[in-house]
Amino acid sequence: MATYKQPCLHCGEFIERDCRLCPICGSRSPFGFQCPNCLKAVTRGDAVCAGCGRTLTTTCPHCGQPAFAGGERCETCGKTLMVRCDNTRCGAFQFFENAKCTVCGKKIKTAKQQTGQIRKGG
Repeated sequence: MATYKQPCLHCGEFIERDCRLCPICGSRSPFGFQCPNCLKAVTRGDAVCAGCGRTLTTTCPHCGQPAFAGGERCETCGKTLMVRCDNTRCGAFQFFENAKCTVCGKKIKTAKQQTGQIRKGG
Protein backbone atom coordinates (compact mmCIF):
# COMPACT_ATOMS: atom_id res chain seq x y z
CA MET A 1 0.00 0.00 0.00
CA ALA A 2 1.36 3.40 -1.00
CA THR A 3 1.71 6.06 1.69
CA TYR A 4 2.02 9.76 1.16
CA LYS A 5 4.70 11.78 2.86
CA GLN A 6 4.37 15.26 4.29
CA PRO A 7 7.10 17.87 4.92
CA CYS A 8 8.26 18.51 8.49
CA LEU A 9 7.51 22.12 9.46
CA HIS A 10 10.93 22.48 11.05
CA CYS A 11 13.38 20.97 8.54
CA GLY A 12 11.29 20.55 5.37
CA GLU A 13 12.15 16.87 4.85
CA PHE A 14 9.32 14.63 3.64
CA ILE A 15 8.39 12.05 6.29
CA GLU A 16 5.55 9.57 6.82
CA ARG A 17 2.29 11.27 7.84
CA ASP A 18 1.84 9.07 10.90
CA CYS A 19 5.21 10.00 12.46
CA ARG A 20 5.03 11.35 16.00
CA LEU A 21 8.50 12.91 15.71
CA CYS A 22 10.75 13.81 12.80
CA PRO A 23 13.53 11.24 12.31
CA ILE A 24 15.63 13.90 10.52
CA CYS A 25 15.61 16.89 12.90
CA GLY A 26 14.11 15.27 16.02
CA SER A 27 11.13 17.64 16.31
CA ARG A 28 8.37 16.27 18.53
CA SER A 29 5.72 18.17 16.55
CA PRO A 30 6.70 17.79 12.88
CA PHE A 31 3.33 18.77 11.38
CA GLY A 32 2.14 21.53 13.66
CA PHE A 33 2.79 23.61 16.74
CA GLN A 34 1.40 22.93 20.23
CA CYS A 35 0.71 25.08 23.26
CA PRO A 36 3.38 24.26 25.87
CA ASN A 37 0.75 24.15 28.67
CA CYS A 38 -2.24 22.24 27.31
CA LEU A 39 -0.74 20.78 24.08
CA LYS A 40 -3.63 22.16 21.98
CA ALA A 41 -2.74 22.89 18.35
CA VAL A 42 -1.70 26.53 17.79
CA THR A 43 -0.40 28.44 14.80
CA ARG A 44 2.51 30.83 14.53
CA GLY A 45 1.19 34.33 14.99
CA ASP A 46 -1.50 33.42 17.56
CA ALA A 47 -1.31 35.79 20.53
CA VAL A 48 -2.75 33.31 23.05
CA CYS A 49 -3.74 29.65 23.16
CA ALA A 50 -7.46 29.13 22.53
CA GLY A 51 -7.46 26.17 24.94
CA CYS A 52 -5.88 27.59 28.10
CA GLY A 53 -5.26 31.28 27.40
CA ARG A 54 -1.47 31.09 27.74
CA THR A 55 0.48 33.86 25.99
CA LEU A 56 2.35 32.36 23.05
CA THR A 57 5.29 34.76 23.06
CA THR A 58 8.15 34.51 25.52
CA THR A 59 11.71 35.73 25.96
CA CYS A 60 14.44 33.31 24.90
CA PRO A 61 16.64 32.46 27.92
CA HIS A 62 19.70 32.35 25.66
CA CYS A 63 19.56 35.52 23.56
CA GLY A 64 16.84 37.55 25.29
CA GLN A 65 14.85 38.02 22.07
CA PRO A 66 11.11 37.34 21.67
CA ALA A 67 10.35 33.71 20.78
CA PHE A 68 7.23 31.76 19.77
CA ALA A 69 6.25 29.55 22.72
CA GLY A 70 4.63 26.96 20.44
CA GLY A 71 7.96 26.06 18.87
CA GLU A 72 10.84 24.03 20.20
CA ARG A 73 13.65 26.42 19.25
CA CYS A 74 14.23 30.17 19.32
CA GLU A 75 13.82 31.67 15.84
CA THR A 76 16.64 34.17 16.50
CA CYS A 77 19.47 32.06 17.96
CA GLY A 78 18.23 28.57 17.09
CA LYS A 79 18.79 27.18 20.59
CA THR A 80 16.31 24.88 22.29
CA LEU A 81 13.50 26.14 24.50
CA MET A 82 12.98 22.66 25.95
CA VAL A 83 14.20 20.98 29.15
CA ARG A 84 14.01 17.32 30.10
CA CYS A 85 11.61 16.23 32.87
CA ASP A 86 13.48 15.28 36.06
CA ASN A 87 11.40 12.13 36.53
CA THR A 88 13.69 9.24 35.52
CA ARG A 89 10.70 7.18 34.36
CA CYS A 90 9.44 10.01 32.16
CA GLY A 91 12.30 12.12 30.76
CA ALA A 92 9.96 13.90 28.31
CA PHE A 93 11.05 17.24 26.91
CA GLN A 94 9.05 20.17 28.28
CA PHE A 95 8.90 23.90 27.53
CA PHE A 96 11.36 25.70 29.83
CA GLU A 97 8.65 27.83 31.49
CA ASN A 98 6.35 24.92 32.43
CA ALA A 99 5.90 24.37 36.17
CA LYS A 100 4.79 20.73 35.76
CA CYS A 101 5.53 18.04 33.18
CA THR A 102 2.66 17.71 30.69
CA VAL A 103 3.29 13.93 30.51
CA CYS A 104 3.77 12.72 34.11
CA GLY A 105 2.72 15.79 36.15
CA LYS A 106 5.95 16.00 38.16
CA LYS A 107 7.01 19.48 39.28
CA ILE A 108 9.80 20.87 37.10
CA LYS A 109 12.74 22.85 38.49
CA THR A 110 12.38 26.59 39.06
CA ALA A 111 12.87 28.94 36.13
CA LYS A 112 16.37 29.91 37.35
CA GLN A 113 17.44 26.25 37.57
CA GLN A 114 15.88 25.53 34.16
CA THR A 115 17.78 28.37 32.52
CA GLY A 116 21.04 26.93 33.87
CA GLN A 117 20.05 23.50 32.56
CA ILE A 118 19.24 24.93 29.13
CA ARG A 119 22.57 26.74 28.90
CA LYS A 120 24.46 23.56 29.80
CA GLY A 121 22.51 21.30 27.44
CA GLY A 122 21.53 23.46 24.51
